[in-house]
Amino acid sequence: MTKQPTVLVTGGAGYVGSHVCKALHRSGFTPVTLDNLSTGHRQAVQWGPLEIGDVRDADFVAEAMTRHKTAAVLHFAALSLVGESAAKPYEYYDNNVGGAISLVAAMRRCGVSRIVFSSTCAIYGMPDRLPIEETEFARPINVYGRTKLAVENFLADTAATGAIRTVMLRYFNAAGADGDGNIGEAHTTETHLVPLAIQAALDPRRPLNVFGSDYPTADGTCERDYVHVEDLAEAHIQALAFLETTGGSRAYNLGTGNPVSVRQVIRAVERVLGTTVPVVEAPRRAGDPPRLFAAPGLAERDLGWVATRSDIESIVESAVRWHRSNVFSVAV
Repeated sequence: MTKQPTVLVTGGAGYVGSHVCKALHRSGFTPVTLDNLSTGHRQAVQWGPLEIGDVRDADFVAEAMTRHKTAAVLHFAALSLVGESAAKPYEYYDNNVGGAISLVAAMRRCGVSRIVFSSTCAIYGMPDRLPIEETEFARPINVYGRTKLAVENFLADTAATGAIRTVMLRYFNAAGADGDGNIGEAHTTETHLVPLAIQAALDPRRPLNVFGSDYPTADGTCERDYVHVEDLAEAHIQALAFLETTGGSRAYNLGTGNPVSVRQVIRAVERVLGTTVPVVEAPRRAGDPPRLFAAPGLAERDLGWVATRSDIESIVESAVRWHRSNVFSVAV
């Protein structure tokens, strides 16, 4: 019997990482999660071994790669709270940028060349044009986005030497939950609209803040590009396959190209749950662009990736199913 190829997944106990581990297992890989469990959760690691440790420890990472005979790396491990990043820039650069440097050092030591990096549309900041193409000038407006861009630059520069091959996936708004109900989204500090709207509907004592209702959009609220987390997971499988025959570095937007407003998300939650989402109208947040959405054509052309589950109704239905069975527990 042929042994399944092993993929090291840093941050595989987190929200997107755990969904990708499930997709890897379904696609014939053995995912090895490397996570320090500072924000990830042990119960999310269901499809392969767990190595508890820090990605900044190159010796630990290299030992795990050697022991598991790693064929490739998917890199999710990062701090990701935009507001917190402004207050803790050292921690964000140390963890996000320092972690990537240590990880690549371990890869080079072990002769592992393929890496798929979990990046973000936050690198674009306030774009000049919509939809956003990969050629849009990157000018992030927060520390979190700047650390992700720094990692992209580091990986691209390293790939230019021939030492690694990399695909950098720039997520727009990840949302939704696993269709089987194994894993979903509920962070210790929740900042994402879909779970916050669901929590508000399930517990009216926790109303949803709507930050700004006077934007130049159809209903006055911000519009974003929501992508089902299972669609994101599939993109990583396709990126791994792409790197089998492609060198250098490539960056791809992962979005639908269809912006959805805050009020549209609220209405979708209300339709699915059959109840009202209590809302508090709040002032605009500094730095929130009115509209952000992707031009996803390059990922379709090169990776064969198309979002097939990412209409807002499907996203909300999957998230509601998971939240109803895991309401207010700290999960993934």
